[in-house]
Amino acid sequence: MSEPWSDQLLARPGASADALLREGDIGLAEQASTLEPFTKLDIFHNYVPVFVIAFLVAVLVTPIMRRIAVANGVIDRPSDPRKIHKAPVAYMGGVAVYLGILSAIAFSYVASTFPGPWLEFHVSGANPVPLSILAGLTIIAIIGLIDDVAAIDPRLKIGGQLLAAAMLAMDDVGVKVARGVLAPIGAMLGNRTLTWDFTIPDWLPLVEQHQQIDLVYWAGTAIIALFVLGACNASNLLDGLDGLLTGVTAIAMTGLLFIALALAESRDGPLDAARLVIIMATLGACLGFLPHNFNPAVIFLGDCGSMLLGFITIVVILTLGDTGRTPLVVAGLIIYAVPIIDTTLAIIRRKMAGKPLSAADDQHLHHQLKRAMGVKGAVLILYAIGSAFALLGVAISMGRGRDVYVIALVFASFIIVTAIKIAHRQRIEQEAALLQAARAGAPPVRHAAPPPQTPVKDAPKPAPTGV
Repeated sequence: MSEPWSDQLLARPGASADALLREGDIGLAEQASTLEPFTKLDIFHNYVPVFVIAFLVAVLVTPIMRRIAVANGVIDRPSDPRKIHKAPVAYMGGVAVYLGILSAIAFSYVASTFPGPWLEFHVSGANPVPLSILAGLTIIAIIGLIDDVAAIDPRLKIGGQLLAAAMLAMDDVGVKVARGVLAPIGAMLGNRTLTWDFTIPDWLPLVEQHQQIDLVYWAGTAIIALFVLGACNASNLLDGLDGLLTGVTAIAMTGLLFIALALAESRDGPLDAARLVIIMATLGACLGFLPHNFNPAVIFLGDCGSMLLGFITIVVILTLGDTGRTPLVVAGLIIYAVPIIDTTLAIIRRKMAGKPLSAADDQHLHHQLKRAMGVKGAVLILYAIGSAFALLGVAISMGRGRDVYVIALVFASFIIVTAIKIAHRQRIEQEAALLQAARAGAPPVRHAAPPPQTPVKDAPKPAPTGV
């Protein structure tokens, strides 16, 4: 009688599924892949090399990109009074962040192709980062870089963002987020998959007769487009102070990392490893860029970097719903709450003022905090707020949904209402002064013209009688 597979595994401690597969023990490898005792800490240690590569590339390439930007005149001149810097600062920091992320993802591909003593969890049956995500990252980075070098039409930027979203939809990255949202509708209709088959008349040329409508896919595609547009522009709006967006994104990635590690430990789906690679690569690139970008900054992210960080953050959030677990997507959005709240406030302010949504102002959260606390104080306060939302998002992923939803709602509402009050404080004070004058009933003071006088040499001039 052959030895049971469980005894074989116990007799070979430390044997990974990948090692067994290379040795030809296919059946044993399949069992090992489901029973390997990967803990969250084991998986985290597994992906530390991804973080290190992204960090080193970003921290070393950033000064090079700064020199290139200065040599070619790609700099931000402080012509706008809303800007805090007094001297020109280089753009193209986003290119360094992009190269850091790309290098780390490339390393994960190498680890999958040439297994070795690294990324053991990633190699044992996990899928690499989908090419659609790489294509979307590249499209966003190129569009943003073109806008940094030579300002382009905003419609072209939106077109690039939609193209990046289409890349995700073509590869089903994030499409399944709609499954959890539409599940109650499918149950009501008696069609849980929400798919309908129909036949096209055979006399129509160049059209297949059998057709299918998948409502989940098309709804998921619409969600992807909406999320990508919102995240790219929300991160772009938040990038208004030295180190702000870079640090807030790093904090959000840390919160998302806790959720991703829990999913990987339970082997939730095929994107477990890819999600961890993206998170660790982005976290490393942000922390590598942050020393150059923190106040006083010597280089800015530019649209290339701000849109890139918004895109990659929302990609991670969308992948949390890859197996239809919509509450995790909500948790991810709460972790990303600082840019969302700031964008929501901008929309509310401009609607109340009757201005177009594209109109710029100096009433963003970071502007208000900067006037009270200075640049570093404002950035650190927003770091703290981002950390609080990250903790709330992680708590939701741990099953404490209802209570945390209430806390997050109250916290976000308090921030929004307070920010609106501060933004309109000057107008409120002016209206209060006019109302007080009206209640006093004081008539306007009218002064009669003084009678003509004969000028006297060296006589003192009469004091003014009007205000």
